[in-house]
Amino acid sequence: MNTITARWCVLIPCLNEAAAIESVITSVLALGAPVIVVDDGSDDRTPEIVASLPVTLLRHAARRGKGEALRHGFREARRQGYTAVLTMDGDGQHLAADIPRLVAAAARYPGHIVIGARLRNREQQPKSRRRANAVADWGISWGCAQPIADTQSGQRWYPPAALELVDLAAENFVFEAALLIAASRERHIGVVSVPIASRYHAEFRASHLNPVRDVTRITLYTIGRVLHYGHIIASYRRSRGLPTVIDDNDALVLDATTASLT
Repeated sequence: MNTITARWCVLIPCLNEAAAIESVITSVLALGAPVIVVDDGSDDRTPEIVASLPVTLLRHAARRGKGEALRHGFREARRQGYTAVLTMDGDGQHLAADIPRLVAAAARYPGHIVIGARLRNREQQPKSRRRANAVADWGISWGCAQPIADTQSGQRWYPPAALELVDLAAENFVFEAALLIAASRERHIGVVSVPIASRYHAEFRASHLNPVRDVTRITLYTIGRVLHYGHIIASYRRSRGLPTVIDDNDALVLDATTASLT
């Protein structure tokens, strides 16, 4: 089995996560992983809680959106000498227990983006969210010209080549979609998904994603990139015809070619 040679850290962007952020961070620290937290202008106790823990804390005086929080964190990670970054949200929906599985998949698929895909216990996911995610997967996979499971998950492993895309002109929740598309089409990076549980219990705070505004932004951006890269029909056929790459703890793994379109 391949081993990870990249020096990596965990990046947690957060906004008003006082209820969960301490348990999220301490669970990651228990794995021995270094942590960078970017607080995007919280007005609760989140910064105070994070400051009491042995992590790097970056703060925005005002809210600048998830895209800028991730961008700031990527730059800090690279400044500190990390060459790969594993992202996760601060509300408790992503578990530190899944990190070793993502890292193991990254070792098996060097140079790939690895997504913690919410494919297990999907009955917990609200039907409206499940439908929205399915539409997003369909559209963003087209933009990427390769099929991707759970394009909306924030738990991801970014290899060195993906981090070089830090200056992409995309903001807010569009940034994560933009990274997938540019990584696929410009850097010819493959994407593999590791199944994790869907977690939508009552204790989680409401999503910061606005279902109308942010989904519209992501949709318009994706359409623009499909038109920009051209080969529209070929891209669609690849997104529907290639098998989705799933790494389920050494279970059946479907492999896909990631030959580029120019």
